[in-house]
Amino acid sequence: MLVNRVGDIGLALGICYIFTIFKTVDYAVVFSLIPVLSNKTVNFLGVEFWCETIIACLLLWGAVGKSAQLGLHI
Repeated sequence: MLVNRVGDIGLALGICYIFTIFKTVDYAVVFSLIPVLSNKTVNFLGVEFWCETIIACLLLWGAVGKSAQLGLHI
């Protein structure tokens, strides 16, 4: 089903980005390292984004897609 695939992509990208930034997916470690990351930005298509914002949006994309909300329902 397309809806689950969209959610899978967002969730997988979010987890991969967490691993890329923190070198772990253990949430206890990730949450303890968030203050260290507070000023880190990423340039995407000429626009600066905070890493926390990208991670949150990707995980939200995964949650919305997996639960079939916001226009992704069939």
